[in-house]
Amino acid sequence: MLRVYLSGEIHTDWREQIIDGAKGLDVAFDAPVTDHAASDDCGVAILGAEADKYWHDHKGAMINAIRTRKGIAEADVVVVRFGEKYRQWNAAFDAGQAAALGKSLIILQQPEHDHALKEVDAAALAVAREPREVVEILRYVLTGALPDQG
Repeated sequence: MLRVYLSGEIHTDWREQIIDGAKGLDVAFDAPVTDHAASDDCGVAILGAEADKYWHDHKGAMINAIRTRKGIAEADVVVVRFGEKYRQWNAAFDAGQAAALGKSLIILQQPEHDHALKEVDAAALAVAREPREVVEILRYVLTGALPDQG
């Protein structure tokens, strides 16, 4: 079984596209919590309220980091999606962690981010433009089958 961690942008359905496309493959997926409010507020919900927004965010970031570190450490492949609208500094951090751990790294990004992400892309084994391409990479890794050229 191939363990794949899906990191990065949370505002589109790219994760669902990959998971649906990979049905029938021996793949287990993991991801961060993608409910934005839950992710932002987990620290104060579990450890108590904070008057200062910095500490509110800090508590949440630390608890989310436990999940992220576990997911990346246990993954065979880490897919990091850089979305079109927002800057995902945390996604770049996740890509760096994955690279430092020697994980197979696939970056999913739009061409307009090529220059800004050139160092991240250089650490990756593949740079994909569409979720479908990530699925085809996973299929090829597991089965050796190329996509239908029809």
